[in-house]
Parts: sequence; C-alpha cells; structure tokens
Amino acid sequence: MEFTHFNEDGRAKMVEVTDKKDTMREAIACGKVRMKKETIERIKSLGIKKGDVLSVAQIAGVMGAKRTSDLIPMCHPLMLTGVDLKLKLIDDGVYIESKVKTYGKTGVEMEALTAVSIAALTIYDMCKAVDKEMELTDIYLKKKIGGKSGEYIRSLEKNI
Repeated sequence: MEFTHFNEDGRAKMVEVTDKKDTMREAIACGKVRMKKETIERIKSLGIKKGDVLSVAQIAGVMGAKRTSDLIPMCHPLMLTGVDLKLKLIDDGVYIESKVKTYGKTGVEMEALTAVSIAALTIYDMCKAVDKEMELTDIYLKKKIGGKSGEYIRSLEKNI
C-alpha cells in the first residue's frame, strides 16, 4: 500500500477525487478523558464554573467535525450530512463516541476522529482548574463504511 498524499516529487498534495463515485460514507470513532472521581462528581452535579461540561463538549465535537479540513491540511472540505456525539460518564472519566455521515467521494474518518478529539479537549479545558491530571486516551476509529476499501470494523475492540 502506498501513501496517497505525495506527488511524484515526494511533495505533499491533496488526493484527487474528481473521478471517484459518490457513495454513502460513515465513520465511528471514540475516545476517553480520564479524570479524578471528584471531577466526575463535579461534572455530574454541574459544579464546574465554566458550565455544563458534557453539553458544551458535545457541541464542540460537532463543530470540530465540521471544521476538520481547516485543521488538517490534506483533508477535503466535506458536506457532512450528519454528526452525532454521545458522551457518557464512566468510572474513571468520560467516554466519547462520534458518528459522522456524508454522501460523497471521500470518507469521514478524520471528521469522526476530530469530533472526539475536540470534545475531549473541551472537557479538559473546562475542567483543568480542578484537575490538571486528566488524560486524553484511547482515541481511535471503531468503524467505517463506504468507499473503495469498503467496510472496516476494528478487530480488537477495547473494553472501555
């Protein structure tokens, strides 16, 4: 398998997709923010001064998916047809999962990963005053559908 983002001179380029067929594209990514129990309790009780952490992070994740091509140089700007984030308090932090969809010539894996990453960074930003030891972890692609390579489902799904 060759890298597609380099031209014949070895210089970076955006992949040419003009002749590719439009197909339904979907990607699911996930990640986690580990934190102290006290921080989880403050999020749960809406005790973080900056506001409702999970609601703000959810909106930030959607915004991140929509702006992926502004953040990652070789990503195509896409007309996303759906972005959904689920954030759940778990024993050691917050679990984040994104689902991104489009109908187009290129996949939405980077948009799904960016949504999770931006949501996680937002949680960190909102809670850093009370917990500087938080960790953003286990950010990965769980599943993708569509395109020439077809379906991908992560074979060793982690228990989170």
